[in-house]
Amino acid sequence: MKENTNEMILVFDSISVNEGLARVTAASFCTQLNPTLEEVADLKTAVSEAVTNCIIHGYEGKINKIEMKLQYHGNELYVHITDYGIGITDIEKAMEPMYTSKPDHERSGMGFTFMEAFMDEIRVESQPGKGTTVHMKKTIGRKR
Repeated sequence: MKENTNEMILVFDSISVNEGLARVTAASFCTQLNPTLEEVADLKTAVSEAVTNCIIHGYEGKINKIEMKLQYHGNELYVHITDYGIGITDIEKAMEPMYTSKPDHERSGMGFTFMEAFMDEIRVESQPGKGTTVHMKKTIGRKR
């Protein structure tokens, strides 16, 4: 019997209208696992925050590429969102609730906090000058 696996990659420009595209794509991909509405909403929120971070912080409003890789193994959904922007010099500091590198842009500093709240696991890799990848995992169907 073949294990339940699938994956896809979406590459798109770092413009705000594509945040919605990323959300809908992730939600659509996730439906293959028969998620609850709450699980889909959680995923969409986490993807939205990660993509918005790429646009606002990674590229600082400049247009470049964002890559979203979605995959699942069994009922475990993995989301990897990558930018090739300025990177994060202090990941630990960046992940603190209420911290923002752009307070003048009315940013709340809650992006990583929301990702952590809505996903089961989150890990951030970044190199200054080379970009950032946010790795997230969510087990689908656990509450049933």
